[in-house]
Amino acid sequence: MIHRHLNHQRFTLAAIDDIISRGRWQDWAELRKAVLQEQPLLEKVERICRPYLSDPYAQRYHFWMHYAQAHRPAA
Repeated sequence: MIHRHLNHQRFTLAAIDDIISRGRWQDWAELRKAVLQEQPLLEKVERICRPYLSDPYAQRYHFWMHYAQAHRPAA
C-alpha cells in the first residue's frame, strides 16, 4: 500500500494506522502476514486500536484489536 503521508513501506505505527483505516483486502492480508511473522507487531496493532475502542462504529479497529489479542502468544 502506498501511504499518503509516508515515504517508506515499513510497518510503523503510522503505516499500521493507515492500513487499518484506509487499507483494502490485500493490504490487510499483507499486515496479517507480517504480524504472524513478527510478533512485536501485535503490540503495535493493539497500541493503534486502543484509542478507538470506545467508538462502536470504528469496526476496523475493533476487528484488528480482537485479531491481535487472539494471536498473542500464550504466557
